[in-house]
Amino acid sequence: MAEEFELDLDDIERRMDGALNALRQEFLTLRTGRASASMLEPIMVNAYGATTPVNQVGTVNVPEPRMITINVWDKNLVGAVEKAILGSGLGINPVTEGTVIRLPIPELNEERRRELSRVAGQYAEGARIAIRNVRRDGMDQVKKAKADGLGEDDQKFWESAVQEATDDAIKRVDAALESKQAEIMQV
Repeated sequence: MAEEFELDLDDIERRMDGALNALRQEFLTLRTGRASASMLEPIMVNAYGATTPVNQVGTVNVPEPRMITINVWDKNLVGAVEKAILGSGLGINPVTEGTVIRLPIPELNEERRRELSRVAGQYAEGARIAIRNVRRDGMDQVKKAKADGLGEDDQKFWESAVQEATDDAIKRVDAALESKQAEIMQV
């Protein structure tokens, strides 16, 4: 008789949740026409001979819905921060006033909104792929247990549990994508 098989569904769901959390982080970097400090997270500044995140060389604030300010702590780094923002591809032109850099967030045109919506879709597809990879790992564990003597009823039970977790995670990815696309397309 085979030993009792127990699939770690919590681990599978945790890994699927990790894919969803990564997707949400990627969504935060998409510019939607509203200011968000998280838009600046991927920007790295050459400071003191090393690349440093922009939020570690100054204080990032969002004083109004269409404005981000960065109060750079070291006035020698203002030029480097400005250069990093210009090279980031965000399409934002910084306005420097002493050690304060203001980033006015321009309105998005229809073409840019559609492009950002497509990018959001690509991010969501990446999350779906990650979730399906976790599903495949779970199914492989069940198949291995079947080869080791797991009963057919138990196999079906565990396969349906993995599939249910996958379906739930994919639904949450789709809901997050729909919400983000609605936010992007909102004028």
